[in-house]
Amino acid sequence: FAALAAKWKEPAKDALDTLVLNAVDKTPLDAYEQLEYIPFDPVKKRTEATLRDPQGRIFTVTKGAPNVLLALCEGNRAQIEDEFNRTIEELAERGIRALAVSVAYQGEPMKMYGFLTFLDPPRPDTKVTIERAIEHGCDVKMITGDHAAIAKETCRVLGMGTNILKADVLPMVDTKEQLPKTIGDDYGEMIENVNGFAQVFPEHKFLIVEALRQRGWSCGMTGDGVNDAPALKRADIGIAVQGATDAARAASDIILTAPGLSVIVDAIIISRSIFQRMKNYVVYRVACTIQLLAFFFLTILSVHPKEAPYNWTEEQLGEPVPNYFVLPVISLVIITILNDGTIISIAYDYVEPSPIPERWNLPIVFSVATWLGLVAVMSSVMLLHMGLNSHNKGSTFEEWGMGEMTYGQVYTMMYLKVSLSDFLTVFSARVANGFATDRKPGTALLSAAVFATIISTILSLNWPFGPATKMESLTTGQAVFTWAYCIAWFLIQDLSKVGLYKLLLSFDVAGLRTELELKEKRALEMKGQTGVEGRVNQLEEALKEVKVERIEPLEREVRALRESTVDNGTARLMPSGSSSSMI
Repeated sequence: FAALAAKWKEPAKDALDTLVLNAVDKTPLDAYEQLEYIPFDPVKKRTEATLRDPQGRIFTVTKGAPNVLLALCEGNRAQIEDEFNRTIEELAERGIRALAVSVAYQGEPMKMYGFLTFLDPPRPDTKVTIERAIEHGCDVKMITGDHAAIAKETCRVLGMGTNILKADVLPMVDTKEQLPKTIGDDYGEMIENVNGFAQVFPEHKFLIVEALRQRGWSCGMTGDGVNDAPALKRADIGIAVQGATDAARAASDIILTAPGLSVIVDAIIISRSIFQRMKNYVVYRVACTIQLLAFFFLTILSVHPKEAPYNWTEEQLGEPVPNYFVLPVISLVIITILNDGTIISIAYDYVEPSPIPERWNLPIVFSVATWLGLVAVMSSVMLLHMGLNSHNKGSTFEEWGMGEMTYGQVYTMMYLKVSLSDFLTVFSARVANGFATDRKPGTALLSAAVFATIISTILSLNWPFGPATKMESLTTGQAVFTWAYCIAWFLIQDLSKVGLYKLLLSFDVAGLRTELELKEKRALEMKGQTGVEGRVNQLEEALKEVKVERIEPLEREVRALRESTVDNGTARLMPSGSSSSMI
């Protein structure tokens, strides 16, 4: 009968029809004429077919959810209801699914003919996938139309927790209309505190997703059927699994082409790593831009070489003294080219994905980037002052034994300084909340930075573009001094960045402390749910369940037996502490 409630002359449309049709010889089915066929309806939870048998009798075969079909079986529900429900419940507790089959001949009430049992266990990699998702701050919930006992058993096997509610605690909604803004307030806390829902309709899935989104959660939804389409469409990220229907695919943002869900966790890790690199890039790019623009702006406005305290003369330069200091265009072009090469390598930098979903905290990003840029500008202005003043008696360079610099060497020294500061800033920018040494750089980034600094140093020692650029090669001592100066200011820059971050953290600027505390809390929570500690916790919880379900009832029976024998005076009792050993 179950096979008659399918299109047996066509390829199976779903897993249940595949199961049924592969289990029978389809040749005898051709003796029946299928008059009408109603495919599976996720709301009605059943499939129907109207047929004419070889004797000419017309009847309807229905297969679907046992509880749904039993309510329709007026012919024999009263006789079988208790035993039927008890059997279905026992099967569900063992994780065994049931597909009920009922038949109604024309003019007669529908009768339950029986049910088919089958197993639909999770994929072998599902448990590990869920553990990995939890490790990365994702709260995983099961939403299924299956029996609540099956949902609990599946959750137990997967280590998700067994706090499963039935759909009767949720209201029915119209997925075609906008839900009230109070859904999150009314049901959000309940949804957050359970591990899943069973015996749900498509409208319930839509409501659960909407409630979580109203509570501020970033919500992802996986599904494969037409009934999942509304929730897939409403979720922030809808994911259609391999073999999903066209409706589910159309409603989703991501379509999986291979079995399993492990690729979802891979996508989470990759996307958070990409976000970290994007954030590092923004911090670095803003800091470098501030360094260049602010430095040139300040030098043009306030640094006048022919005026005090520098007092450069035409005799010293061999040409008229500029009214203000500005680096030649060729040096800016070289800085930009080498800088861009370093920036590209940020895409391959080593980063650590956040334990919770990422978000842009622009006030913090720009605060850190601006500070890094301003420190670099300050160091550049101070070095420029020392270089322009090097020819005057009692200058810093004279006191340090550096000697006098030509105006062209000052140009080259500032070119080298700005280049080195840019390349060193990337290592401070990539670790916004700690020291540059807290996280190792990627090989590509380190190689690009080393290559760029070497090229800049070689150019400064052997300037190849001639006197037309007004720049002159540095001596080895001047280049070494510039390197030492940049490294010293890099350490100051990195140390002050950490101080700024701690200051922002102490005042909880833009929710920075709240976000960090959430990350730490989540990391501690996950420490007890995965790995060795997590497995120990799961075993302890399982042991508690076994004690409650099996040992305690036996202990109660022993106590009752002891009391009865005391009343009758027919036996000597064992000590009360012996009950466990007896069991």
